[in-house]
Amino acid sequence: MSTRRMTVAQALVEFLGRQYTVDSVGGPGPGGEYRERLIPGMFGIFGHGNVAGVGQALKQWQVADPSLMPYYQGRNEQAQVHQAVGYARHTRRRQTFAVSTSIGPGSSNLLTGAALATANRLPALLLPSDTFATRAADPVLQQLEQPHGYDITVNDAFRPLSKYFDRVNRPEQLFSALLHGLRVLTDPAETGAVTIALPQDVQAEVFDVPEEFLAEREWRIRRPEPEAEDIARAAEAIRAAKRPLIVAGGGVLYAFAQDALREFAEATGIPVGWTQAGVGVLPWDHAQALGAIGSTGTTASNALAREADLVIGIGTRYEDFTTASRTAFQNPRVRFLNINVAAIDAYKHGTSLPIVADARKALVQLTTALGGYRVGADLETVVATEKTRWDATVDAAFAERFSPLVSQNAIIGAVNRAMDPRDVVICAAGSLPGDLHKMWRVRDPFGYHVEYAFSCMGYEIPGGLGVKRAALDASSRGNAGGSADEREASRDVVVMVGDGSYLMMHTELVTAVAEGIKLIVVLIQNHGYASIGALSESLGSQRFGTKYRTLDREQHTFDDGDKLPIDLATNAESLGVTVYRIEPGPEAIADLEAAVAKAKAAPEGSGPIVIHIESDPLIDAPSSESWWDVPVSGASELESTKQAFAAYTEHKSSQRPLLG
Repeated sequence: MSTRRMTVAQALVEFLGRQYTVDSVGGPGPGGEYRERLIPGMFGIFGHGNVAGVGQALKQWQVADPSLMPYYQGRNEQAQVHQAVGYARHTRRRQTFAVSTSIGPGSSNLLTGAALATANRLPALLLPSDTFATRAADPVLQQLEQPHGYDITVNDAFRPLSKYFDRVNRPEQLFSALLHGLRVLTDPAETGAVTIALPQDVQAEVFDVPEEFLAEREWRIRRPEPEAEDIARAAEAIRAAKRPLIVAGGGVLYAFAQDALREFAEATGIPVGWTQAGVGVLPWDHAQALGAIGSTGTTASNALAREADLVIGIGTRYEDFTTASRTAFQNPRVRFLNINVAAIDAYKHGTSLPIVADARKALVQLTTALGGYRVGADLETVVATEKTRWDATVDAAFAERFSPLVSQNAIIGAVNRAMDPRDVVICAAGSLPGDLHKMWRVRDPFGYHVEYAFSCMGYEIPGGLGVKRAALDASSRGNAGGSADEREASRDVVVMVGDGSYLMMHTELVTAVAEGIKLIVVLIQNHGYASIGALSESLGSQRFGTKYRTLDREQHTFDDGDKLPIDLATNAESLGVTVYRIEPGPEAIADLEAAVAKAKAAPEGSGPIVIHIESDPLIDAPSSESWWDVPVSGASELESTKQAFAAYTEHKSSQRPLLG
């Protein structure tokens, strides 16, 4: 076997540059075939831990062949993971970026990103540097020392946050570490953060690398078929149900099952509610589309959920917003039929009807098995009535006109109207995700990018940048001999973010400026944490600690002082960003809609655009007629807390174990 003499870092970079994802669906070709680079590039911030290892290898390939593993700068290690995750979701988990960091602070900055990737079940390859394997320099700068375990480093914190963790203490370990890591990265049931720690001395160590290891390798996405017996039992349960309801999650989109779901719903008449990750499985105005379900759901979905006797969960993990903390489904005879590629989700709620399979394949077979079946006319009437009621509620919310400060509802409506059907809205934290989940009128399977699995302040801008990279790459691959997707060229990416989340992590705007990436950011200034402020008030804590105010030193409170003199529009301008300011007043919503249209008209390559608008944080979104379990103090001297606890106790009485 022929070998080449090279460093561990050089072998790592060359290996990653020659890995390909292969899929039988979702490609731009006529048959849906897909074959693209698994790792199209690497982010990195360099320090003493990786500058002479991975940094040297990337530079060497930049000189020899810059297309093998392009390097991209970032301004924050956590944000680099968010970019990788945004890219991964838009490519339906078939591509992601690698992230290289130095040891110590650089590595530990990745931890929040790792948690987000794993909780959201999205692939990201993390390559944190580590302390000397030889311990020749001991303790090295930024090394963690534990007297009870001297082999522990800060990177051990990644173990519970990663779906796969390894540490390459010897050069020969690189082979198994990467092969096992990429197996997990491309497994739809197991994917998440894959962390491979690289001691800085090992990165630069030379060894013999087999040519076979460096050759092109394909990783085929596994899409398992359902068991015939499971399909038969599922069809029998559906036929026996009087009030079936589909809960569609992100797994429908990752399986490219949205067309199969639409055909199933149209054939059977079974209504569809969707989770936060499942928005886009059907257009908002489809006859069977009830919209969001659960704590941040529509009244239509939640009305049908209360009476459902069979809940058909497809690609959902049933997190607590989806089940309204186990109060959404009130039928005492409710059963759960769960279709999921991951067994942990297929068996949720003690179901006796799990189908561990690819969502698209299961839906196709289930549609055939139910040939001729359709729900009763009475259920279809209820669906139509509830849809009409909710649509009127959203119309009224979008039409709200307050002055001088506008409602977030009207802001969402203006942005929704100004965007094209194929554009993508990005959000992550605060009150916006819940309001978007309820009211956003999605028209494209790729048009909505919000996650609740690890709702993370600061994700919006770097995540949006990752989505934009994915769209740009897909539209330009033909120039490099790949499979170009011309549809992606028409997508604008619009980030909606509040001032709190913006302040957490806006630094990747500089990355967008450096690369001339047109990312549209709608920045909503409400001078505080509006989401937690409203939650605090509902729990009897009177919006404590959620306002951006000057400190009253006598009472030591931030609740009653003057608003902070923060000018986030000027902040964005100082980073080199084009900024449109929407002045408060009766024309603010019309001006916002015009600003989004103007931003969309800007040419690609012109850099990021921030649209700054102020809102009134005290105007709520329409009620979902649902609940979310956040415990209230059982004893209090505050009358507001006593009242909140009484309401909490009443809601708790309706929680169910959901075993069926």
